[in-house]
Amino acid sequence: MTIDMTAGGLYEGLPARHIEAFLEHLRTAGYVDSTLRKKQRVLTAFARWMKGRTIALAHLDESAIGAFVNRSVGAPATRVQFELAVLRLLLTYLRSKAIVRLAAPVDDLLVDRISGRYVDYLRQDRGLAENSVHVYAPFIRNFLRSQHAADTGFVIPAAFDATTIRNHLLARSKGRSGEYTRLMTVALRSFFHFLFLCGDTPRDLASAVPTVRKWRQSSVPTFLTPEQEETILSCTDRSSPRGRCDYAVLLLLARLGLRAGEIVALELDDIHWRSAELVVHGKNHMVEHVPLLYDVGEALAMYLRDDRGASASRRVFLRMWAPRIGLTGPAAVGHIVRLAFARAGFRPACRGAAHLFRHGLATTMIRHGASMAEIAEVLRHRPQDSTAIYAKVSFEALRGVARAWPATGGA
Repeated sequence: MTIDMTAGGLYEGLPARHIEAFLEHLRTAGYVDSTLRKKQRVLTAFARWMKGRTIALAHLDESAIGAFVNRSVGAPATRVQFELAVLRLLLTYLRSKAIVRLAAPVDDLLVDRISGRYVDYLRQDRGLAENSVHVYAPFIRNFLRSQHAADTGFVIPAAFDATTIRNHLLARSKGRSGEYTRLMTVALRSFFHFLFLCGDTPRDLASAVPTVRKWRQSSVPTFLTPEQEETILSCTDRSSPRGRCDYAVLLLLARLGLRAGEIVALELDDIHWRSAELVVHGKNHMVEHVPLLYDVGEALAMYLRDDRGASASRRVFLRMWAPRIGLTGPAAVGHIVRLAFARAGFRPACRGAAHLFRHGLATTMIRHGASMAEIAEVLRHRPQDSTAIYAKVSFEALRGVARAWPATGGA
């Protein structure tokens, strides 16, 4: 796609070559020509607007974008939202190429430096999965931002103490759920231990972070019966590309008991067709091989051959719309499952929709006489407590060992 610019192809502050490179970047990401033409019109209008106000590229930021989209009083909301999305994407691209620099306050730079070191520690030293890193990191950034010294603008870890921790927890836990508060304390405890190991604090303040009690669920885990699973699978329309993708995802959940995050992380090289195996990247960086069952392999082959399309990403499952990259996270698999439940008229009264297939697989195995060790092997559990919860669902086996309940009169 070429762009017709005036005066040698250069508007004030926004060279045509950057717009062309940005559009080519979007095309590589999977955007179709009709969408690119719409985005080009926005970029051309923005370039003219920048020229009229002599805004230099070095001064391009969110405030300039805001002024542009609000230039017309009473403009349709859909147009404003589209322009805003296009220009935010442009600004992100220009910053990623170091064409436009992000001017960050001093304290933000320090927050980034400290939290970046902590994230590296979680990944390299602790070996945490990316999902866990994404949970911990925001809590630490919020804490650091709240603790920079107002007079100097610096974050001073050596000045942290038990009072600092208490005040932060009291302020941030108001109106929050117990689970949110528990995760915040876990993240802070890990962070303060990290600071001590690095010599940034004179003592380990991890012990100053209070523990939030978590009650272990004693009820029977919710699961899908084999009949419910087959109904959900049969309601998936395999005549469309989206349906074939969803069907392959649902089979991986139902037949192999994969976790949502494991499906997201699957790459093309993880499918070993000749040996009929899948390489699964599980929790704590565990890499394991699971059998590629016939119907699962058939669904994967059909999706890869007919629907996945070309992409620079090596992930098996891609977004249906541009940019054509891997799924963003486990929530994308959860969305597929919830849509499948809706089509089948199934409304579970619990969270974690994708995990119900995993519970269902374990329940079916135990009802067919599988041992706890066999279930743990299939589900790739490390702690035995993770598998022990499924002992509660074998009601018939429990009746065989339960003592009779005493009736009136001692009968």
